[in-house]
Amino acid sequence: MRISQAELNEFSFVKEITQTTIKEVYPKYYPAGAVDYFLQHHTDERIIEDIKAGKVYILQLDNDEYVGTLTVDGNEIKRLFVLPDYQHKGYGRSLMDHAEIVIAQDYHEVVLDASLPAKNIYRKRGYIETDYHTVIAENGDFLCYDEMRKDI
Repeated sequence: MRISQAELNEFSFVKEITQTTIKEVYPKYYPAGAVDYFLQHHTDERIIEDIKAGKVYILQLDNDEYVGTLTVDGNEIKRLFVLPDYQHKGYGRSLMDHAEIVIAQDYHEVVLDASLPAKNIYRKRGYIETDYHTVIAENGDFLCYDEMRKDI
């Protein structure tokens, strides 16, 4: 397993990991309008821009299969996804460890927006809720998430 900065030629893998995870996991926690909001939020343009800026990392297994991704923007962790078939195997933990190491080089605090599926994982890592947000999505559906922080 290796985690490396994503290159532009790996865009399709980052996009696939992101969209597949949202489509398969988020409907268990959010209504359809909120899931659509997540899918629309992680646009091709945003992903490409972040890859060009050196903010995106990708987790690749020894068999060259891509299974996880994350984006680090300053002291903020964004777009952390592991394909559903590879969850609960420590890959998300490895991505979080990597993100915290990258952030600790320049900052003393990590910030992230926690979706419902990941909130307890972050709590177990020592993150605390500092703010709560609600977005009205399509069809009047609500998207709720917490801003969380951790000193490092």
